Amino acid sequence: MAEAGKAPDIAELIHRGGVFFDVEGKTPQEVFANFVKMIKIPDGMTSDQVYNALCAREEVLSTAVGNGIALPHARAPIMKDEKDQRICLVYLKNALDMNAPDERAVFVMFVLLTHNPQIHLQVLSDLAGLFRSTRFRKALEIKSGEEELTALIKDLA
Repeated sequence: MAEAGKAPDIAELIHRGGVFFDVEGKTPQEVFANFVKMIKIPDGMTSDQVYNALCAREEVLSTAVGNGIALPHARAPIMKDEKDQRICLVYLKNALDMNAPDERAVFVMFVLLTHNPQIHLQVLSDLAGLFRSTRFRKALEIKSGEEELTALIKDLA
């Protein structure tokens, strides 16, 4: 378990959030609508709150970062409790054009649901480091599950 104020590791956040395969949608908003029906929402929150937060951020600027990866997240942290933070790894059934900087269609989303801005920024930084790894990107391309990704994350640390 992470110390208070310290970002939990990426593998732990993915374990909390889960890995979802073949999520359907022709737009990011459709993907979000389908995805929020699949996840366990913490007490005191609704799937509509998560959906609306993700859509509001996507309207500002695409969360596609390149290499077929997007990082949807709320503009402000929405998890009320640190223990509820998570990353939901969402493999799309069909890749989406999300105006990525490299113009590559998005096939996987790391949905960040965090508790505070500092942890959010640390998680983004940690993910950016993973995305630089060719081994990690190849694991995503073959739609690796949680166990394979967790082992790879620990190996790359």
